[in-house]
Amino acid sequence: METRRFRVITVLADILILAVSFLIMVWYKPASLRSVLPSHATFFLALVLMWLIVSLVNGKMHRGKIINYSSLFSRVMTSNIIAISITALVMYSLRDYSYSRTVVLGTAILATFLELVTGATYIAYKKAKLQDYEDFEKYRSYKKPSEYDLVNGTNGNGNGHGPHQPANVHPSISIAIEKECGAEMAKKILGMTSRNLDEHTAVLSTTTIFNITGLIYDDYDNIINLHKINDIKKLDEFLDAVNIKLKPKGYFFCCVETKDQRKKRILKKFPPVINYFLYSIDFLVKRVFPKFRLTRGMYFFLTRGENAVLSRAEALGRLSRSGFKIRQESFIGSLLCIEAIKVAGPIAKNGINHGPLIALPRVGREGKIIKVYKMRTMHPYSEYIQDYVYRLHDLQDGGKFKNDFRITSWGAVCRKVWIDELPMLINLLKGEMKLFGVRPLSRQYFELYRPEVRERRIKYKPGLVPPFYADMPGDLDAIQASEIRYLDAYDKHPVLTDTRYLVKSIWNILFRKARSN
Repeated sequence: METRRFRVITVLADILILAVSFLIMVWYKPASLRSVLPSHATFFLALVLMWLIVSLVNGKMHRGKIINYSSLFSRVMTSNIIAISITALVMYSLRDYSYSRTVVLGTAILATFLELVTGATYIAYKKAKLQDYEDFEKYRSYKKPSEYDLVNGTNGNGNGHGPHQPANVHPSISIAIEKECGAEMAKKILGMTSRNLDEHTAVLSTTTIFNITGLIYDDYDNIINLHKINDIKKLDEFLDAVNIKLKPKGYFFCCVETKDQRKKRILKKFPPVINYFLYSIDFLVKRVFPKFRLTRGMYFFLTRGENAVLSRAEALGRLSRSGFKIRQESFIGSLLCIEAIKVAGPIAKNGINHGPLIALPRVGREGKIIKVYKMRTMHPYSEYIQDYVYRLHDLQDGGKFKNDFRITSWGAVCRKVWIDELPMLINLLKGEMKLFGVRPLSRQYFELYRPEVRERRIKYKPGLVPPFYADMPGDLDAIQASEIRYLDAYDKHPVLTDTRYLVKSIWNILFRKARSN
């Protein structure tokens, strides 16, 4: 019974595939459907008949004879070649030459392709096994940690001292916070602090710079802003004003709705299907439109710059650029709350833009800072929190930052297939880099190297392809040792060394899955 049912289904599927292929090829012809379709109807019926007969005889529709991909390919190809050959031979013997070769051969080729795809999908479905993750902890080690996992893991890992009740809170401070956000959230906010909140504390819920510059004193110990920073139109200027109003080592507390929280909120708020449709519109308007000059005006017209989408990396980066050091982060309610300490004055923005192509300052030959061109793979302002990411997560195997939340989803794909590296060809043409050589490093990363390695590196032009891909070292010490070996060999035989290393790197990239993370 099952075998008969399977054969009926495959016969009907084959007829459907042939009909679709035939109609597509007829439609492809320059002549109208009305003229081509009737003139080729006889050919189509003959092909369907012969196709089915040969398929049944050859076992293409037999449940027990197609058991894997190789048997599928063999049965489909032999059956279809025989069927089209016999059909063409019969047409030729009847002296009927009016059929288009495009329609005849195209129908057979397209139908064969569709059969292979359909058959492969069916085999994959039959071979699918139930995956039972018995060792859930092992599964989690392979799973990319969520934003909540990363933030919850920061407390106690060099990011802060964890939630606790401050030593002394002035009653007016507690009342002001509780009045704005409720008793429960006020308790959690106060629990993030580790110092006295006295009369030198300013509590606000504002989006305007005027309310910051209008504060009475210029030496506050604490400024707490309870309004999410997504609604602040000129956020950089706002944070700079906060910096000016704080005394050195003064604290700033703020909150933000991250892009991940925003997505979760929208999807939860609306019914299935509708929620993804609305989120797609929100993504287009709020995240795509601001990135391009042609659509940026439309973005401000539709949104007035309010309720902007900010990633966690961008929020932390903006604070760091304004002279703050991130002390701790915590999710409270639907917002990410951040406590930062003033350590310096605001620094000039490094030509920040949201476009796809960026120029990054890197240490070049003789220690000169050169602009290295790359595709954007990180959230804006990410360069300002490189030290913070290193302090939180250290390095992973290969010398990249572990759990680097600054990388966008699209950026991770670009890095896997090297798209982000293509603009570096500009540096190659300008003579600032060569094809193979030590990697151009940011100043922060460069300072992680030992002094003797730093002095050695700056004697040479950096390269597009670094020795890492040839030796595949595991940690920072191994990376430095790998680069020294390369430079020693380069001093003796420059051309031969670069050629040998380049060939080995290409081999590792193609066959040993050496990729950027």
